[in-house]
Amino acid sequence: MNEIITKEDLRHFSLELFNSIKILIMQKTEVQNQVVEQEWIKCKQVRKLMDMSPGSVQNLRVTQKLRFKKVLGSYYYNKTDLLKLFIDERHK
Repeated sequence: MNEIITKEDLRHFSLELFNSIKILIMQKTEVQNQVVEQEWIKCKQVRKLMDMSPGSVQNLRVTQKLRFKKVLGSYYYNKTDLLKLFIDERHK
């Protein structure tokens, strides 16, 4: 049995496929962002939170006072380490 597929059928299929792929990508991105945001924050956020210069943040990284990860050229710092450092500095 032969079925005829029209251009409209193909267009409808491509839209459904595109939407499915888009949803999968968005879900994966949301999960990745939640993991990173829970434990790790970007350098810019560290500078804003701690009112520091980029050099000061770099110094904390180089002296290993903060754990960090480099992902695609961006540094992420461990939020727990940052909070501990912040609390320790306030009590000195």
